[in-house]
Amino acid sequence: MIPGTMRAMRRTRVLALSFVAAAGVLSPAARAQTPLTVVAASDLQGALPVIAAQFEKETGHKVALSFGSSGTLFAQIQNGAPFDVFLSADIDYPKRLEADGFGEGGSLYEYATGHLVLWTRSDSGIDVRRGLAVLTTAAVTKIAIANPRTAPYGRAAVAALRHEGLYDQVQSKLVLGENIAQTAQLAQSGNAQVGLLALSLALGQTLKAVGTYADLPASFYPPIEQAAIVVASSRQKAIARQFVDYLKKPSTMQALRSFGFAPPARSDTR
Repeated sequence: MIPGTMRAMRRTRVLALSFVAAAGVLSPAARAQTPLTVVAASDLQGALPVIAAQFEKETGHKVALSFGSSGTLFAQIQNGAPFDVFLSADIDYPKRLEADGFGEGGSLYEYATGHLVLWTRSDSGIDVRRGLAVLTTAAVTKIAIANPRTAPYGRAAVAALRHEGLYDQVQSKLVLGENIAQTAQLAQSGNAQVGLLALSLALGQTLKAVGTYADLPASFYPPIEQAAIVVASSRQKAIARQFVDYLKKPSTMQALRSFGFAPPARSDTR
């Protein structure tokens, strides 16, 4: 064989081996780009995309977000849904996941307390500043609340109505959203004249542009304690824990406050 040809073949083999080696080095990086799947209560639809975008910028880890009612997401995790992190609007769901082995031990963190408001469209003619008593008037025929069976804000709404002795009077007017975001859509569209909604959604651009709200005293309903947990079946537990830890940063806590969330009701989440 011609010497030059042999040298060319050797160079080709060396280059080929170099590409194989490089591929081996890059594979973990490629795998690391698999998005972290974070599922969250619907009241976080405004705040969490902002927080996740900053997390991606600072860490380089991609995040895929999905929203729903806390109870529905809880059931999906129990049934083996491939999620990495769960942000619930009810701390009891993460606690139950941890107790039953579906949540990673030691990863539970209470990140905020939610707040309930009475919301209506600006053109409805209904003065929500009158408080829950306005729900008994003839002008209000439909009241949107989240389904109390699966949504913490729905349970809070029922508790507030019972606190004021109004539940029996207005029960026939109630229309249920699957989660608090769907409940907001019912009120925004006019299919319900008023809605008992999360403050975080009332402060969002969509509802803020077309409606007005009135605060409901926190004493009307049990605290809406919200908590996160790493899902035990996650294949990215290190990154998942990093995301939960990111919720503890002062800048993240400030972002949550700007969207209407209060600090955790208690520091002990165990």
